[in-house]
Amino acid sequence: MRISRVLMPFKATGHAHQDCLDSALANAEKTCGVRGLRLTKIRRRVLELVWNSHEPVKAYDILDKLRDERAGSAPPTVYRALDFLQAEGMVHKIKSLNAYVGCGQPDNKHTSQFLICHACGAVAEMDDTEIRQVLSDKAQALGFRIDNEMIEIKGLCAACSARKR
Repeated sequence: MRISRVLMPFKATGHAHQDCLDSALANAEKTCGVRGLRLTKIRRRVLELVWNSHEPVKAYDILDKLRDERAGSAPPTVYRALDFLQAEGMVHKIKSLNAYVGCGQPDNKHTSQFLICHACGAVAEMDDTEIRQVLSDKAQALGFRIDNEMIEIKGLCAACSARKR
């Protein structure tokens, strides 16, 4: 059965971004409560900084903002928070950019495919089982077992494509 879901579409200019941020933080609180985990102040703040836009954010950019707020913030603090958030499915690491984005559906375990606009930096997140199945079948035919699947596709979002015309 084919299941294709857009977990986080490209956002239109002027959308109510505060709603995205509020929803992400509420989801994180709920998820941690259900799982018996602590969403510490620093974890919450790092998640908030990741969700400040729909563009990937680098760990050192997060660190710079934390240092503005809290003297003495250090890289291990940010990386521990990001590791926790990633392990709990609240953020994803875009490996080709060495940056992080908020997860569109953190309460739903999934394997994402990312569309990354190289012009504006926006990222859309999909979960398409047909793509996963084709890759799995092709890998299996070659005797290869997939341990970790990360698909990142770079191109132009609709807004940037329209501007280029």
